[in-house]
Amino acid sequence: MSQPQQRPLSLKRPCVSWRAWAVACLGLYCAAVQATVPCSKPLYLTFDTGHMGVAPLIADVLNRQNVKVTFFAANEPTKEGDGSLGDHWAAWWSARGAEGHAFASHTFDHVYWRSDLPRGSWQMRPTAGPNKGQTEVWTSQRYCDQLQLSNTRLEQITGVKPLPLFRAPGGKTSPSLLAAAKQCGFAHVGWADAGFLGDELPSDKFPNAMLQQRALNNIRSGDILMAHLGIWSRQDPWAPAVLEPLIEGLKAKGFCFATLKEHPQFKPWIR
Repeated sequence: MSQPQQRPLSLKRPCVSWRAWAVACLGLYCAAVQATVPCSKPLYLTFDTGHMGVAPLIADVLNRQNVKVTFFAANEPTKEGDGSLGDHWAAWWSARGAEGHAFASHTFDHVYWRSDLPRGSWQMRPTAGPNKGQTEVWTSQRYCDQLQLSNTRLEQITGVKPLPLFRAPGGKTSPSLLAAAKQCGFAHVGWADAGFLGDELPSDKFPNAMLQQRALNNIRSGDILMAHLGIWSRQDPWAPAVLEPLIEGLKAKGFCFATLKEHPQFKPWIR
């Protein structure tokens, strides 16, 4: 009785399968190496709050590019919802916390320093909250309470302890204001000259293509970069046109991204 003929082994399908497996493993290996190799040309991308109209788009870009940033948050008026730190946007902030981003205070009512006054007080002007638009005299305790209120709210909605850092609206400060903030546990964070990404500038004089090229030309390793989650005054929004090409261009030049937890100036303070 003759033996049934064996079908010849097909090498074609296993080859494809093994190739796919190898590519997948290589991708995982590269991702693991990238996660463990120190960032040799770091940049620190930061976002201040705004009208939040581009916040979902910005989150999508950061996820797609695997970039972690630091958000400085105030409870500013928004295009939809009850303020940038209100209940409407709480789920958005929670998702950013789960993704590994860092958070810090931008003063809860987006309070601008106007001038120093005697005896350790200042003229201040909130642009949000119940005293919006009013110039008031503030004590150090009131300012510290504002800084902490943002961090308390951020921790409540993200589940992540915010950094002991803050950014004054407009970057406007004085030595006495910075000293008072440090006394209550907050160090101030500005931005590099080249890191001013220009999303709040008028788009007729500073078109997106110009801002993108200027940033690519001038940004240097160690720079802190600053943009917003929406600017009311700019007619041609910055983020949809510039953010992802800028990140890709900076990566192509060998830059990598980290949160301010890794910034050498602030690491000792955070610890």
